[in-house]
Amino acid sequence: MTDRSTNPLILYDGVCALCNGLVRFVLKRDRGDRFRFASLQSEPAREILSRYGVNSDVLDTFYLVLDNGQPGEQILSRSQATMRVLAELRGLPGVFATLMRIVPRFLRDFFYNLVARSRYRVFGKYDVCPLPAPGDRHKFLDP
Repeated sequence: MTDRSTNPLILYDGVCALCNGLVRFVLKRDRGDRFRFASLQSEPAREILSRYGVNSDVLDTFYLVLDNGQPGEQILSRSQATMRVLAELRGLPGVFATLMRIVPRFLRDFFYNLVARSRYRVFGKYDVCPLPAPGDRHKFLDP
């Protein structure tokens, strides 16, 4: 078993249908079993975000934490996190990540924010965070 802190960690809104769709997308394509997940509503996510002065009650983005708890820890958000996740997946998602780099960050984040503001209305919202499939449970830091 690998040290979970070295796996890229995706922090996502656990009640957002779009965000849960992203998690399922990554789970399906994560051939190397690299990614780990925690909902923004969880204690592990709150602890990580507090290290960066991020209000964990604001659920309008997802984050990618690299080297969680290690000296070189980094946190990416919005379009930067999206591009990095897609690049790690390789294949067609990796090609899309490469194409995204052409677009300036301020423009990528503008469109990201447009989607984030309407995600509940367009994609829906769960009453509670869905549970992962038993075979994927080890990938989630939430209790």
